Amino acid sequence: MRLEDFDTGTTYNARVLSSQRITPASSSEEVREIVLEVERDHFEYEPGQSIGVIVSGDHPQGHKHHFRLYSVADTAPATNGGKPHVTLCVKRCNYIDEYSGERYEGISSNYLCDRRPGDTITINGPFGIPFEVPEDRNTDLLLIGMGTGIAPFRALIKHIYQDVKDWQGRVRLFYGAQSGLEMLYMNEEKDDFSQYYDRATFEAFKALSPRPNWADPIAMDYALEERSEEILSMLDNPHTRVYVAGRADILETLDRVFSRMIGSSDQWARRKAELKAGKRWVELVY
Repeated sequence: MRLEDFDTGTTYNARVLSSQRITPASSSEEVREIVLEVERDHFEYEPGQSIGVIVSGDHPQGHKHHFRLYSVADTAPATNGGKPHVTLCVKRCNYIDEYSGERYEGISSNYLCDRRPGDTITINGPFGIPFEVPEDRNTDLLLIGMGTGIAPFRALIKHIYQDVKDWQGRVRLFYGAQSGLEMLYMNEEKDDFSQYYDRATFEAFKALSPRPNWADPIAMDYALEERSEEILSMLDNPHTRVYVAGRADILETLDRVFSRMIGSSDQWARRKAELKAGKRWVELVY
C-alpha cells in the first residue's frame, strides 16, 4: 500500500491522548484502543469511515512514507469547544516472509502501538463510504465482523442506540476471534457491548476457533448456521441491511455458508447481487 496510490489530500497533526491495551496481558495478540486529538477545529466523520495514518522514514519497501487506513472505532464525541477526537482500534501486526522465513514488523501498526500520550502523528481523511444508518428505524441490521473489523460496528451500534435512539429493527452482531481473549470490546479488559444486552432489539453472537492453540479457523459458519432460521427471515425482509467488516477472506466463508443456508451457490449469488444492487450489502474489508 503506497501513499501515491491514494488521493490523500490535506494532512493533519494529531496528538495521542491515550493508548490502552484492550486484550488481556495473557493474550498473545496485542490490540490497543488509541484516542487522538486532531489539531484542527473541525474533523467530521461517520460510522464505517476510516482515517489514514502516514508514517515517514526510510522503509524496507524503499518509499519515504507509509500509508495505512484504520476504521474509526467510536462516534465523534461532543468537543465543547475543544479539538475533535478520533478513536482507533489497532492490532500490533508482524509478518513472516513466505519465501525467506524472515519476520517483519508491520510498519503502521507497530508505530501506532508504540506511541504514548503526548506523541504527535500525521493523519488524513476521512475516507470511504460510511455504514449508512437507514431512515426507517424498523430496518433489520445484520452485522458480521472479524478481528479489528469490530471497530466500525462499535461506532455504528453506539450511534444507533445513543444518538438515533428508539431503534425498532433487529440488530444482530456476529463477531469472530481466535479465542475469547481476542474478543475485542467483549472481554474482561473492555466489554462495551454489554451495555446493549438489555435492549430488546440487540443480540451479539461470538464465533471462536474450536482449537485456538492449533490456529484452527474461526467457526463463523457454525455461528451463522445455528441461527439460520432468523437470518433467512432477515434476508427475506426487503429492508434488511447487511454490513461486513474484517479481513477479505471472510467473504469466502460467507459465500459458502449462505449458499448452504439458501440452497445453492447460484441462488445465493442472485440474492447477494440483489442486496448489492439495492445498496443493502456493504463490505469494509482489507
